[in-house]
Amino acid sequence: MPDLFFSNEREGHFHNIIVPNVYVRIFPNGNVLYSIRISLTLSCPMNLKLYPLDRQMCSLLMISYGWTTEDLVFQWRKGDPVQVASNMHLPRFMLERYEADYCHSVTNTGAYSCLKVNLMFKREFSYYLIQIYIPCCMLVIVSWVSFWLDANAVPARVSLGVTTLLTMATQTTGINNSLPPVSYTKAIDVWTGVCLTFVFGALLEFALVNYASRSDAHREKLKKQRRQWEMERERERQAAFEAAAQAQAQAQVSDNRLDDGITTFAYMKSLPRLRGECPMAVDKRYEFHLAAGSGHHHSSCWRSWISKFPSRSKRIDVMSRIIFPVVFALFNFAYWGTYLFFENEDD
Repeated sequence: MPDLFFSNEREGHFHNIIVPNVYVRIFPNGNVLYSIRISLTLSCPMNLKLYPLDRQMCSLLMISYGWTTEDLVFQWRKGDPVQVASNMHLPRFMLERYEADYCHSVTNTGAYSCLKVNLMFKREFSYYLIQIYIPCCMLVIVSWVSFWLDANAVPARVSLGVTTLLTMATQTTGINNSLPPVSYTKAIDVWTGVCLTFVFGALLEFALVNYASRSDAHREKLKKQRRQWEMERERERQAAFEAAAQAQAQAQVSDNRLDDGITTFAYMKSLPRLRGECPMAVDKRYEFHLAAGSGHHHSSCWRSWISKFPSRSKRIDVMSRIIFPVVFALFNFAYWGTYLFFENEDD
């Protein structure tokens, strides 16, 4: 009787309800059919680099324990040696294909005959799309709401950023706890890591906005103080000028009035000429600036649009509203393009 055993078995048991599930049939031509019902848990080493976009090849190995090939040789039956139940359904995998093969082994005690069944499983992705990918996208988008809140709404923005960060960290921990620890990076690790980085970046953006807002307030205070100081200096200068002019007018004698009139007339005559020259020079400089800056039209438009927001904190928020979604969209294109390509290549 063949001493068959399953070399990659972890645990198994026979079925003895109500009687042992075993039968033997002996045919007139000498063929013997031996059937037994066994339930097995088999080991299957997996490569989880593409998880959850991966395919896994698991094998069922049947080998002779004591009889070498000189005494016993296993052969697959011709035709359809492996049969799979048509109504079989797995919750997280789909059996794509299966095939019968040989796996003869040679050891110190001799050569042994071996049969192998290869089972190709594809992981069902819809579960992970609903439970992981879509919620992560929603958390990242919710973290962007802080960009539209006022910079002075500190409690709202801090609570929103911390809540989304903790939720994202909790979800990442739950995903990793359901998987065996491996030494390499999985596809799901890349996704959750980048989403966590975006949420953390939104929280850091608020810290930058808060610092810029306080810096703007300090700068406006300094400008106001400097403006007041300049106004005081201007008043003092004007008062000194008026006092000097009044003293000079009192010191003038009557015989110098004619010379003073001639000088005043010459000075007033020169004013129109000077006033006529200045706009022309400004126009020439403006025309030169337009001619030289025509190549930087887009940067000028960007600067003119940014200049509509006077404070630096508001500019940071407005730029974050554009930069964060664009970078996240580019990451999605790169992520799905890369891992779907590897999935097709592996197939």
